[in-house]
Amino acid sequence: MGISVKMTDDYTSLNAETLQGYQMLIIHRDGRIFPEGNGPIGGGDKMVPSTFNNNFGKGIDEVAVVSDPPLEPTSGEMKAWIQPSQGKAVRDFVENGGSVLFFHNVTDLASTNTDIRDVLGAAYAGHPPIRTFKVRVKRSDHPIMEGITDFVVTDEQHYMEYDKDPEHILMESVNEDGLRYSYKGKDQGTTVPAAWAYEYGKGRVCYLAPGHLLTAHWNPMYRKLKQNAVRWLLRQS
Repeated sequence: MGISVKMTDDYTSLNAETLQGYQMLIIHRDGRIFPEGNGPIGGGDKMVPSTFNNNFGKGIDEVAVVSDPPLEPTSGEMKAWIQPSQGKAVRDFVENGGSVLFFHNVTDLASTNTDIRDVLGAAYAGHPPIRTFKVRVKRSDHPIMEGITDFVVTDEQHYMEYDKDPEHILMESVNEDGLRYSYKGKDQGTTVPAAWAYEYGKGRVCYLAPGHLLTAHWNPMYRKLKQNAVRWLLRQS
């Protein structure tokens, strides 16, 4: 698209100073880190789900974790990485005319940061194992939706608590097999917002839900949707 991009995986570098001079911020990561470096091994019996079955939703088999030499003990404690000053920096950036493109599990950031939640417009509400679902057009009159039709991906179908006006929702994901999802005892149903966009202060915001697997990003229709979103965010359309 002829756009200069700078990429980093250093989440600590996100601040007001580093955002200066940029037109758009893109965030594609969840909100958690493991301070000890290792996540949980599994249950008390050190069993974990079989990767293949877990990823493709064909039932979850468990396998024993065997390591020689043995694994060092770890609490597997997980913490949020985003700091209040970072959320405020993102909010100020957009309010003052910048744009932000949020992807996939960035909704988890909003679970612990009120500024991010206000800018993003939603917070994480879980996801089932990877499965196939349709991303369906809900509103076709927005510039981001030019040339966009329904498409199908195999991915994490992310659920969230959506806070903004329903008119901003451009697409929704729906499990056409009728598979539902429950998070913390609450039935989330089969259908959830999958794309939205709106003006925020002097800036613009867009969220796109697919993206746990690279194959979802390679879907031709999703590629077009992302390109349209970038053009709209940069006011090129």
